[in-house]
Amino acid sequence: MDRGGCQMSGGGGGGGGGNGMITLEDLESFAEDQLSDSGNGSLEEEGETMEADDTSNRMLHYWQEVARGHQVEVSQDMAEPIQQLSSNNQGRSQREHVPFTLLMRKEKCGEVLFEKRHYEKGHWACITMREDTYEQSICYGFMKIMRYICQQNSISDYLGMTLPILTVVRTDENHSVLSRDVTVAYYLPLEHQDQPPQPYDNEIILEVWPATTVFTRAFTGPTNEVTIINQISAMAELLDSPGVCVNDSFIVAGYTNPAHNNRQNEIWFLERR
Repeated sequence: MDRGGCQMSGGGGGGGGGNGMITLEDLESFAEDQLSDSGNGSLEEEGETMEADDTSNRMLHYWQEVARGHQVEVSQDMAEPIQQLSSNNQGRSQREHVPFTLLMRKEKCGEVLFEKRHYEKGHWACITMREDTYEQSICYGFMKIMRYICQQNSISDYLGMTLPILTVVRTDENHSVLSRDVTVAYYLPLEHQDQPPQPYDNEIILEVWPATTVFTRAFTGPTNEVTIINQISAMAELLDSPGVCVNDSFIVAGYTNPAHNNRQNEIWFLERR
């Protein structure tokens, strides 16, 4: 797992004011809470059903509005992937979680300080971005992954959503500065692990990540350059022997919409092989 890492929910905080990153849960919330209204009244009251292209355009405009807070442009050709991702993932039960085995949990006064987990070998779709900010890299990387998930692949079919979305971040030896290279990674659903569909986008690389042991610590709130550095430092202090872990590459795992007040993330340290 030396490179790769993918985060659906990788932003917030940083120069974006109160806006959060564009995510699947943003879309679901939008679909449930806002698409029920059309103009001055509900569609139900008007006795009509919103046309699919109108729904798609409204979702696209919503993404565009959220993304502007992070100086990210969402192009018109994202309308169809956004619509597909939303319509195929209504509710968390539709999302497959990356399987792992819990090896150890360290607690203090009933609080989980960190966990040690084992992840088996698996196929991941990865893309490395180098934008001006971490948030921009996450946004543009995830949009490319979205296109792959939503039919821009060799089987021309929707592949299914998995969690967490990971991002691999790299630091200097003092853990004080993040590299501009950020790798976004998406775990292929189990039904596609044996024969992963090929991406149309040649920037997306299908990689087999070897079986890996990680130390993980949960945290809530935004994931930006400052919070990631802080979380790396906090995790290093908790580990009895931080030297057993890779020292310059870390993973941020995102589980929930970062616009949410209580967003759920993890920082992962990789055990040296």
